[in-house]
Amino acid sequence: MAELRNEIDRIDDELILLLAKRCQYVDRATVLKVVERLPPKTEDRIAQVLAAVRRRASQAGLDEALASQIWSMLIDWGVAYEADRMGVDEHALPSNR
Repeated sequence: MAELRNEIDRIDDELILLLAKRCQYVDRATVLKVVERLPPKTEDRIAQVLAAVRRRASQAGLDEALASQIWSMLIDWGVAYEADRMGVDEHALPSNR
């Protein structure tokens, strides 16, 4: 059991590093959204991402509902983070700064 737990901990460490890297890209997206005058929340992009996540999860043998729930949380956090950094509502367009 200890060896199994160590492997799970190792995977958790990798996931944390990947999530940190993903957040760096969210930072970059925030800057580009201001430049391109895009809102923090883009429904069609969210639908596209979630569809891809469900497809990849299915292909990998991962429960699609679990993957969709995790990514929905990531997306919701990203949208709120971007809106806060941009100083706008999640559907609002940023002003030219």
